[in-house]
Amino acid sequence: MSIPLTKAAWEHPHTPLGYKRLVLRRGGWVLSLAGAPLIAVACFDLVPHARLACALITMLVSPLLPWVVIAYFRRHRVAAVLRAYPWREWGCRVPPRATGSPATIVITFGEDLASTFRVIPFPSAELENDPPDRIWFAGDPRFGGVVSPVGGHYPVRVVPHTPRREECGGEGFDLARRVGLVRASGKATRT
Repeated sequence: MSIPLTKAAWEHPHTPLGYKRLVLRRGGWVLSLAGAPLIAVACFDLVPHARLACALITMLVSPLLPWVVIAYFRRHRVAAVLRAYPWREWGCRVPPRATGSPATIVITFGEDLASTFRVIPFPSAELENDPPDRIWFAGDPRFGGVVSPVGGHYPVRVVPHTPRREECGGEGFDLARRVGLVRASGKATRT
């Protein structure tokens, strides 16, 4: 078992700064996707083709906007996990992925337990461009949590690649439920 690095991940000096960067990143996503159609609407009377531009932008943006808005509001779940669980350093590998498939990371929680997690809401370039062999994990291996490259400076939410309801209960279940890793039904949350 990995020894906790601090009492709670939030107490590590780089974690709150990394979380602020996460909030700014997600806020930038919302502004970049929602701002363009709003600007086009404001220009309806000023620019001749603003209505066409607004329609095209809306068609391009609308599939991604719900994901981005949900990710922005679910940032509180990341903060709750970081305040409740300690960082623990584990071995990991980032399997190569085909275009369009979910980004996954395999974390080895000891000799007999390895779990596959999906990085949400979008793949993390920091984890994919230079895949680490060690990673910090805060959360419950059954239900997901938050990962960061060693140092705690880039927290990213991860969820089980294939959640299993039969893992509910046992030690740590109440804490996982309190911070939002598990629903009342016992199924791991997906955001």
